[in-house]
Amino acid sequence: MTRATPTHTTPTRVVLDAGGRAPVDPAARTALLEALDLGWADPRRLHAEGRRARALLDGAREAIAAQAGARTADVRLSAHHTTALHAAVRAVARGRRRVGRDVVVSAVERAAVLHAADYAVAQPWTADRGRRVTVPVDAVGRVDGEAMAAALAAPGVALAALQHANGEVGTVQPVARVHEAARAAGVPLLVDAGASAGHVPIDAAWDLLALDPPDWGAPAGVGVLVVRPQVRWMPDWPEDEDDWFPGGVSVPAALAAAVALERAAARRAETDARRRGLVDRVRTTVAATVPDVEVVGDPSGRLPHVVTFSCLYVDGEALVTELDRLGFAIGSGSACTSSALEPSHVLAAMGALTHGNVRLALPADVAEADVERFLAALPQAVARVRDLLGVHGL
Repeated sequence: MTRATPTHTTPTRVVLDAGGRAPVDPAARTALLEALDLGWADPRRLHAEGRRARALLDGAREAIAAQAGARTADVRLSAHHTTALHAAVRAVARGRRRVGRDVVVSAVERAAVLHAADYAVAQPWTADRGRRVTVPVDAVGRVDGEAMAAALAAPGVALAALQHANGEVGTVQPVARVHEAARAAGVPLLVDAGASAGHVPIDAAWDLLALDPPDWGAPAGVGVLVVRPQVRWMPDWPEDEDDWFPGGVSVPAALAAAVALERAAARRAETDARRRGLVDRVRTTVAATVPDVEVVGDPSGRLPHVVTFSCLYVDGEALVTELDRLGFAIGSGSACTSSALEPSHVLAAMGALTHGNVRLALPADVAEADVERFLAALPQAVARVRDLLGVHGL
């Protein structure tokens, strides 16, 4: 008699944490591999290989500029989104230091923007130091446009920064209203569209625009900063041929970023409708099936693929670990400091629960069946974590 050999199957992994680092788009991967063969040379060199790399780099910048509604000359490429944000805040704050030293931000900006603002206002560029002026948000994470307009109208403001939409809760910000106020006050507005570009259209209401290619399916290794020509800036770093980002950027990464952005834009209507429907399904089902849960963010004025909810009496790290064990990759804690699972400053600013939160950012090709699997597994996962923490009877 032949005994049957037991088989052990591992659950198929389901990635629901694509915010800031999405699975690489297949077309972008192909472009990256081809550019490794064709664009490996230094684009500053004058030989044929260098000129070919330069042509690929210029083509990438041109394609990104077309999607951003900008001139190719205004597109600057960095090694990372954080690098682009830091440089924008530092350089503009220094360039406008004689106008003022204050930097106005919303309370839910990315940590990179908040830290850069703190750095810039503390620098000894003039006898007077500046302030980081933080404008609060409401319960869904949206800044009050009138309050930010009032902050911009105050004397001594060098720069304002406002995200296009919050990558942690999905809420879209009143960028057009704030940009109008910034123009009236003569203050440049930095718009962080790192969570929005490739997912929703970005209009022309900005003076500096930061984009995050890995968020839309490009390989890591490149960030984007677009700067209008009228913006006054001055670097606080050594001079280089590339005035914004010394040393340049990877040509293959830049080309792959451009291809991924074009792909995302071409598929945007399709992916928007499908993912928006899935997020609505998550919001409704979680509220109905998980006890003591708070679903946060604007239910309608939001990104199509982001949803966050907080579970009372649950440790976020334990819940991430439990769901990972079940085959689901999710986010928790602050979206911009998630490696340490620090309490979210975004949720705190909204007055929401800061612990036990789950953040989903659905990839462009997410399957409905995978989302349903997650929704089926979640109540038991939350109950198990609560049980392990000694919380019973909820």
